[in-house]
Amino acid sequence: MQCVRIAVAATLTVFCMLAEPPDLQFEVASLKPSKPGGQGDVIRPAPGGRRYIATNVPLSELIAVAYRVKFDQVSGGPGWVDSEHFDMNAEAERPSSIEELHGMLRNLIKERFKLQMHSETKERPVYVLSVDKTGVKMKPHEIGSAGDPWVEQPVPGELTARFAPMDYFAWLLSLFLDRPVLDRTGLKGGYDFHLSWTPDLSAAPVDAASPGIFEALQKQLGLKLEPQRGPVEILVIDHAEQPVEN
Repeated sequence: MQCVRIAVAATLTVFCMLAEPPDLQFEVASLKPSKPGGQGDVIRPAPGGRRYIATNVPLSELIAVAYRVKFDQVSGGPGWVDSEHFDMNAEAERPSSIEELHGMLRNLIKERFKLQMHSETKERPVYVLSVDKTGVKMKPHEIGSAGDPWVEQPVPGELTARFAPMDYFAWLLSLFLDRPVLDRTGLKGGYDFHLSWTPDLSAAPVDAASPGIFEALQKQLGLKLEPQRGPVEILVIDHAEQPVEN
């Protein structure tokens, strides 16, 4: 990744050109427009480390998940990157790590959408995730049964994680909050845990006994979130084309 640092009006902006190792490629991949009227959306790697699937997902969301940023950290491009939805079914030649699968996903959307982007890093409001003074209350995943990181959200306000790295968990938290979350826990490896909190969703059933997400992180996992200012990556779409159905 090549970067250029530019200071404008006392704000430091870092422009980076995005690149992936070319050998990170799915063996086969289907990408086509979703059927009209589809409800809901799904994008995730499948258990086993070989497949990545997406249903009824716009390009902007594919980009956000592939690069692990909040959806509002993707900007630019033609209007259809938010309005047109796609289905994807991709399979790697061999079982691969989550990081390898995300690299394959990034290469796939660049190729199929003729995607050209650059990254701008700016100082903005963030939350910093760190270990609370009470200490970590999560269970380190046993090395002998590592497998794939997996996080499920059975209902709003609940997460069950298996072998979840903290940088991945920080990104997931940012999807529920109003700003990006930076991992400053210093914790290595993956963790198993269950987190339950009162979601900020007026339409969702709320358990009055459940805490808010800040209190839940502290009491249930031994982590804390603090508002600060920090580096936030903005992905700017310079060019994108509708893919040819395959």
